[in-house]
Amino acid sequence: MAVVKARNQDVDMLARLLRAEAVGEGEYGMLLVGNVGMNRIRANCSDFKGLRTIPQMINQPHAFEALLHGMYYERARERERRLARRVVNGERNWPAKFSLWYFRPGTAANPLPCPPTWYDQPHVGRYKLHCFYEPTAEECASVYGLY
Repeated sequence: MAVVKARNQDVDMLARLLRAEAVGEGEYGMLLVGNVGMNRIRANCSDFKGLRTIPQMINQPHAFEALLHGMYYERARERERRLARRVVNGERNWPAKFSLWYFRPGTAANPLPCPPTWYDQPHVGRYKLHCFYEPTAEECASVYGLY
């Protein structure tokens, strides 16, 4: 059962985002990006109040580097659709299990250490090049009881 209502076109949108944001991180990295997106929709806190759909989450201004840099144009492939369906259906993975933010410091050739906070949220883990940040329970208790 889906934790976020999603039409086939929404799953395709999410699949395109996973590919654009984290194809270099492999399937697990793309799942983590999807986890952050689902958390943003479900949490209703911080910068993500009022988001209820995948299109709203993806099109939120300045939310994803891939959209800012025109990397979101690729068509959805079945591999990414399958991953998108997994996160829409509630699969959560560490370190993005409760994260609302991720960030890739440096470049692929020269990765930098993860900053201790990002948008005032503490660093909780890293997967390959991406650093993940989750809110405190005081800031966003709803993210911890979502699924």
